[in-house]
Amino acid sequence: MSLSPFVPTPKFEDYKERFKDHFKLERRADGVLLAQAHTLGGSVQLSVENHRALGQLFKTIGADPENELLILTGSGEHFLATLDPEGFALEEADLQHWAYEYAYKDGRINVSALINDLEIPTIGVLNGHAAHAEICLMCDLTLCAEEAVIFDPHFNMGSVPGDGIHSCLQELLGVKRAAYALLTGQRIDARTALDWGMVNEVLPRDRLLDRAWTLADHIMSQPRVTRRLTTQVIRRPWKRRITDDLDGGFGIQMFAHLAKNQAIHDAAHGQAAAEASRKLFD
Repeated sequence: MSLSPFVPTPKFEDYKERFKDHFKLERRADGVLLAQAHTLGGSVQLSVENHRALGQLFKTIGADPENELLILTGSGEHFLATLDPEGFALEEADLQHWAYEYAYKDGRINVSALINDLEIPTIGVLNGHAAHAEICLMCDLTLCAEEAVIFDPHFNMGSVPGDGIHSCLQELLGVKRAAYALLTGQRIDARTALDWGMVNEVLPRDRLLDRAWTLADHIMSQPRVTRRLTTQVIRRPWKRRITDDLDGGFGIQMFAHLAKNQAIHDAAHGQAAAEASRKLFD
């Protein structure tokens, strides 16, 4: 018997409560976990607070050995396609601090934790229009609502598109298609995303979760070690991509904002994003 005990692992009931303002968590007896991102119960809207919560959630899920598979999706009609109107007040009040804490540190952790800290299979479910779609596109499997449109608004908002979506699009689309999407804010509809290999299946929104549970049942039919080690094989391209350019992309984006002395999501950018979203949803 060792002289020192194990450090206790996270308990689901504890972190279900801790993350309730950002994610609705549900776990089956077999360890399949459903995480639905939300803002006040509706579609998740990007803010400093939920941006940080995402990486914290991935690390917590990864530290709980009772979790065996993650289904990640959003609530309502879209996935991180709009901004919380007051979601970047902290950043605007202290740009130098939050450019690192929010944009560089938290942003890198979000993408890295999804690939490196979760040793369980993941199924991303894009429930609607998505700007920061990389969080679902970089899951092992990705389902997409048939009405969804994937787009990156950064360049059209005066921002360098270097905070994770660039790595995702370059890996999935190749150099030329990714360049076009990043420079133009191209709106990629669900069928095109399927044809280009960005997602695995396109379904009506009301069938997405049923299909995700069915896929989870299939994956769970194999031994635990097979499931977990298979993720290590299929994520190797993402691990290389993250090592090669994730930090650099974030650093370039942050330099651009600090050089302009402009908050990453200032009021003008938020207004532009809201207008773009309105046009998209019309």
